[in-house]
Amino acid sequence: MGGGAASNAPKATLKEVKLTRVLGLFKHYWAQLSIILVLALSSAFVGLGPPLVMKEIVDKAIPHANYALLFKMVGLMVGLPMLNGLLGVTQNYLNNKVGQGVMFDLRHALLSNLQKQSISFFTNSRSGEIIQRLTGDVQAVQGVVTGTIVSAISQVVVIFSSAFILFRLDWKLACISLCILPVFVFPVRKVANTRKQLRAETRIIAGQMSAHLAEIFGVSGAMLTRIFGRESLQEKRFTQLNQKSMQLELKLNLVGRWYNLFMNLLNPLGTAIIYLYGGYFVMKGSMTLGGIIAFAAYLNRLYGPITSLLNLHVDVTTALGIFKRIFEYLDLKPEISDHPNARTISTVSSHLAFRSVSFSYQKEQHALQNITFEIKPGQLVALVGHSGAGKSTLINLIGRLYDPDEGHLEIDGLDIRQINLQSLREQIAYVTQESFLFHATIRDNLLFARDDANQEEIEQACRQSFIHDFILSLPDGYDSIVGERGHRLSGGERQRLAIARAILKNPNILILDEATSHLDSESEVYVQSALEGLQKNRTTLVIAHRLSTVLKADKILVMDKGKLTEQGTHTELLKLGGRYAGLYHTQFAGSTASGSSLPQQ
Repeated sequence: MGGGAASNAPKATLKEVKLTRVLGLFKHYWAQLSIILVLALSSAFVGLGPPLVMKEIVDKAIPHANYALLFKMVGLMVGLPMLNGLLGVTQNYLNNKVGQGVMFDLRHALLSNLQKQSISFFTNSRSGEIIQRLTGDVQAVQGVVTGTIVSAISQVVVIFSSAFILFRLDWKLACISLCILPVFVFPVRKVANTRKQLRAETRIIAGQMSAHLAEIFGVSGAMLTRIFGRESLQEKRFTQLNQKSMQLELKLNLVGRWYNLFMNLLNPLGTAIIYLYGGYFVMKGSMTLGGIIAFAAYLNRLYGPITSLLNLHVDVTTALGIFKRIFEYLDLKPEISDHPNARTISTVSSHLAFRSVSFSYQKEQHALQNITFEIKPGQLVALVGHSGAGKSTLINLIGRLYDPDEGHLEIDGLDIRQINLQSLREQIAYVTQESFLFHATIRDNLLFARDDANQEEIEQACRQSFIHDFILSLPDGYDSIVGERGHRLSGGERQRLAIARAILKNPNILILDEATSHLDSESEVYVQSALEGLQKNRTTLVIAHRLSTVLKADKILVMDKGKLTEQGTHTELLKLGGRYAGLYHTQFAGSTASGSSLPQQ
């Protein structure tokens, strides 16, 4: 549980990823893997037949004109591959089912853990990089996950069964066949490590490209780029990343090509040795022609799987670099988490208390320092102060978006760190200065607050925030798409939808961060009237610069450089003659300030 300083945010760092951890991803699928193993053994057993069938045809059926044996062997030549094919189809289906299950589990675990991370994690990360690890990196290891265990099982079974038959046919030829293997095994480690390093570098560049594209193609980024006419600069930056990606992929491909060229020599070299050595004994009469043909066929069944296993080793080692990036996110420990004995609350009376609370985003730079105050249920509290005074930080602590470094924050006398996170946040509704809307319908955005709300409740909330008539004027009404981040709507329309969303949630604690800043004076009067009804018997905190809001507050908290310098009612603070009185007299001396704003410094 701990503090929320960004600089202290836990970062999972892995030097290396062990293969045993990757294999651990399959722990829920051992039953299916057992069936696949049986199928692989059956397939390997059936695959042993065709070379022996060829030997019988060449050595017995044809030389002795044995038509019955010939027809029988020809039938097996067709039947055995067909049976092997059916086994392969079933095995491939189960293989892909297991692989896709593992991929599903991996994506779900990643998303679940990322959802638990505190806001500091996201403020210190680029969204494009996060998305790249969740999608691109996971996709990049799909082939290894889907084929690793099953392929390894199948190849090992084929290798041992083929080797057994080879030694039964001729142990001398078998030894000669195996003696050239070390020449092909030695380069594997170096090739694998080289590809692993290159693949890790390509994923880093891919993450940077995704982050860059997410920024320039987001609505805000696209607008800023065009306003400043910096399209060419954005294109130049992307071209640089694209060039690096191309160069790395070329290097990676070149390493693979040279390695594959070397590995492709294994089968023809081994076969050539067998025909040279075995052909000599055939001509001497100590071996049959069918025997050497069968031996060459089994040798192909031996070298093929060995080549596949070596390639699989390279692929797995290469993928471990990507698994490292994935596991780094899986191993992230949430800064904000439930206490083991956290209590679930259904309702609160909204008695809120800060007791000597301090918080910093970075070491030795306090965003809040020794904050102490209380808010009684039903009170409206206004926070005022210049930009950077700590107002938004203070309200973010209430929903445990961050945790205090020192002190306690209590609701109804209970430290909020002792309350279940989900139940705590169900008591709170935020309306921020820049309200976020999903690229979805108006109805979907409203239901995000409470998915069991019916149409009548939705419309009532929208009437209270004076957005209902506007929604009905749209061609699709409540089914209208708002666009990415709600940019199809004006700022005031987005704010009123956000207020309707808060009203629909019906919270016990309401937090308004400049919630009416984008409304015209007339709309603000209506919305303030609606919010007054919502505020009854609820704690309401308002970060406000408009004096009309401040004047109605039961208590005003004056913030300055992370400290609470003054607190009281409007009248009390004026009599005090401190910072608040200075702000008031500077801006409003000799004027009626019903719609005016407190100055920002």
